[in-house]
Amino acid sequence: MFKVYEIKKNITADNDRDADQLRSELKDQKVFLLNLMSSPGSGKTTTLMRTIEALKEELRIAVMEADIDSDVDAETISKTGVKVIQLHTGGMCHLDAGMTRQGLNELNTENTDLAILENVGNLVCPAEFDTGASKNAMILSVPEGHDKPLKYPLMFQICDVVLVNKIDVLPYFDFDMEKCIQYVHERNADARVIAICAKTGEGMEEWYEWLRSQVKSWQNG
Repeated sequence: MFKVYEIKKNITADNDRDADQLRSELKDQKVFLLNLMSSPGSGKTTTLMRTIEALKEELRIAVMEADIDSDVDAETISKTGVKVIQLHTGGMCHLDAGMTRQGLNELNTENTDLAILENVGNLVCPAEFDTGASKNAMILSVPEGHDKPLKYPLMFQICDVVLVNKIDVLPYFDFDMEKCIQYVHERNADARVIAICAKTGEGMEEWYEWLRSQVKSWQNG
């Protein structure tokens, strides 16, 4: 006879409590934390760069770049002039609430309206851990295919907004936008789906307006 210990359940339960506490603290500080997720190569950093350039004159923005190694993304984001730090996860493919709190402490979110966590590129692990973010967003790029909500349901279930990026290459890929939206809403009826091209700027204004309204609501609610 031996005892089976469900360690993952206990770990995630503890993390959920930590995440709720962090969210409450951020609410009191009027700091909106966006958790931005995607698979590698989806255009996450390009989308973030364009978003910062569009909003940095009206919102005080700070960024945490999470990666297993390297500081490539942080170096890129630093060119926008906003405060940015690189978080190395030590081989882990996600951030949890405790790791996010450490990053925020290093970032120093005083005088910050919008803190953005660019999570590790992965459609599985980051979705399993609540970071304490105010809202979750993800990017799905056209080359990845419209069936990803079926293959990685949890990621789409936890996201408040899904950005379908690289719509400029739609003619070259077998990507069905209507099916993609249908599959997203089968997983999460409340998710906002916005089609964009971060490279050209197409559709980005709708994303900016969503983000503006969320920050305002968070600070005034």
